[in-house]
Amino acid sequence: MSTPPVARRERVYPDWLVIATLACGGIVVSLEKTAVVPLLPEYPRIFGVTSDDVSWMVTVTLLCAAVATPIVSRLADMFGKRRMLLLAMAMMVAGAFAASLGGTFTWALIGRGLQGFAGAVIPVGISILRDALPQKKIAGAVSMMSASFGIGSALGLPLSGLIYERLGWEATFWVVGVIAAVLMLGVFVFVPESDVRTPGRFDYTGALLLSAGMTALLLAISKGGVWGWTSYPIIGLFTATAIFFALWFPAELRSGAPLVDLRTSARRPVLLTNAAAVLVGFSMYANMLVTTQQLQLSPVTGFGFGLSVLGAGLTMIPSGLAMVAAAPVSARLTNAFGARTTLVSGCAVMAAGYASRVLLVHSVTQIIIGAVIVSVGTAMAMAAMPTIIMSNVPLTDTAAANGVNTLLRSVGTSTCSAAVATILTSLTLRVDGTVYPGLDAFRTIFVFAGLAALLATGVSCLVPRSQRREATHPQLHPAPGQEQPKPADEKQEIMLRGRMLSDSGPVPGGTVTALDAAGNRVDWARADDAGRYSVVLPGDGHYAVVATQSAWQPVTEVLAFPGVQQEHDVRFRNRRTLSGTVRQEGRAVPAALLILLRPGGEASISTRSDDGGNYELPLPGSGVYILSVIEPDGSTTHSRRLSFPLANSVVDIELDGSRGNRTGIQI
Repeated sequence: MSTPPVARRERVYPDWLVIATLACGGIVVSLEKTAVVPLLPEYPRIFGVTSDDVSWMVTVTLLCAAVATPIVSRLADMFGKRRMLLLAMAMMVAGAFAASLGGTFTWALIGRGLQGFAGAVIPVGISILRDALPQKKIAGAVSMMSASFGIGSALGLPLSGLIYERLGWEATFWVVGVIAAVLMLGVFVFVPESDVRTPGRFDYTGALLLSAGMTALLLAISKGGVWGWTSYPIIGLFTATAIFFALWFPAELRSGAPLVDLRTSARRPVLLTNAAAVLVGFSMYANMLVTTQQLQLSPVTGFGFGLSVLGAGLTMIPSGLAMVAAAPVSARLTNAFGARTTLVSGCAVMAAGYASRVLLVHSVTQIIIGAVIVSVGTAMAMAAMPTIIMSNVPLTDTAAANGVNTLLRSVGTSTCSAAVATILTSLTLRVDGTVYPGLDAFRTIFVFAGLAALLATGVSCLVPRSQRREATHPQLHPAPGQEQPKPADEKQEIMLRGRMLSDSGPVPGGTVTALDAAGNRVDWARADDAGRYSVVLPGDGHYAVVATQSAWQPVTEVLAFPGVQQEHDVRFRNRRTLSGTVRQEGRAVPAALLILLRPGGEASISTRSDDGGNYELPLPGSGVYILSVIEPDGSTTHSRRLSFPLANSVVDIELDGSRGNRTGIQI
């Protein structure tokens, strides 16, 4: 089936306005996350609850973000990125007003839970930037979007304290809600919807299992210090985590349209970048958590400075400004040397910053300098990770892949929060009957955070350079006779959609790879259970499309744009087969029955050898099989285990010459 190409959408607003709108979204998200932090000591009095109860104000947001981020990000790839971005922001606004208007602790928890949906704003926003902007502007835009997290965090601490003093605790919620509502209007007006979509049905099973597993894991990490790491609830949560993930991994591998493509996630660049995300999340959060506590500590300790909540929050503003200043530097570094260099440099700067923080503890200025250095490294590392991820996953899966990266970074921040709480309560000093965290506690935290950054540096060095070559101009390879167009400051990407088919119907689980005229891979995709695929081409021209599936011979076609329609079905003609000759003592064995059977007794494949001992079987899917051969007498059998895929699909079989039931196949 073919349909005419979809007309390319003209942009109405300039790039800088799209970037600014989405970056403001990142600022609002970080404002929402940090607005409650200065008020945590006040909430027990406000709501009449215990300090342990108040900790749920942070925990419930963390848990809801862990559930919502991968789900909303995947839905963004499937049904529209701007649509899901608006949904996430609408939930954040609803949460803000639920918490402020409800007036009770229960409503505050409900509101904070709804605000957890904001966790998807940054990964989805970054994916929109990739789809909407010219290639040369993506690095700078992603750097600014990443830096917006630091800006909001730096503003959130003093702003929430000021709002609380002037307007009351309710205003710390509804002010952020009003800002988010105004920004929603900006997103609706200024941000274009992306036409890049991935086909398939939503993976409900994968979403349920991942949500349960992440909830159990993060709840155990967050509450381990309070409930006791060896307590039955914590042990039960870690056990549940192991069970849910043990069910989730095989379910995702079996799914034609998984919530998280584990095969892509296992590719070295993606796997190592996600591992670095956990370490960077741990390292960066220590800077945010500890700096204000260190500055607010009483001077009677000998190393505290006794600053107010507002004063301590104001000292974080230089860190936020430093992240903004680092954004263009990160972009230039990425454009000149690649995102891996930016990631390595950022992690190394973070490690150096924590080395200084161990030593520079004697004045407010020294602490601010150390925090600024760490923030610069954080901005560089956070800007590089989405770029690496998007360069190594199918372009139709960028939001989902960024969502997973964001989720893993939150695992690092949660682990850091638990570690900081444990260290601050373990290394203490007593002054006039009052217990305070000791100086060694802060230094220990900085050492651990620095080691995490140093380990992230080492992991980042192992990330290979991206092999994708995205054109800076969409029509890099025009069709014959087509005039090379003048450069345009606009993407003109083409969505190539279709199905993988055979004479017997859809072919699921295959891979479609698109290469440009120079042989560089521009995109690829996995077909879902119905054989549907979708790849993104950088513009008009000639492309080679290579379709592969384990049971079929590969198909390669050269397609010309605008010479073909945007929908193109790939048809497999020839099955891959397992073939060879059955022999015994050098002589061909005709009429031998060959059976391939799964060890668990699942469906088998069988055939008989011809007069020359030759046989041919459809090539089975990946896995372990039992190959059984029954000789023509009908009673003598031979068997052997085989693991597919084999190195060679031609397998000659030599039967043991002895009689009786034997495991005597030589291959």
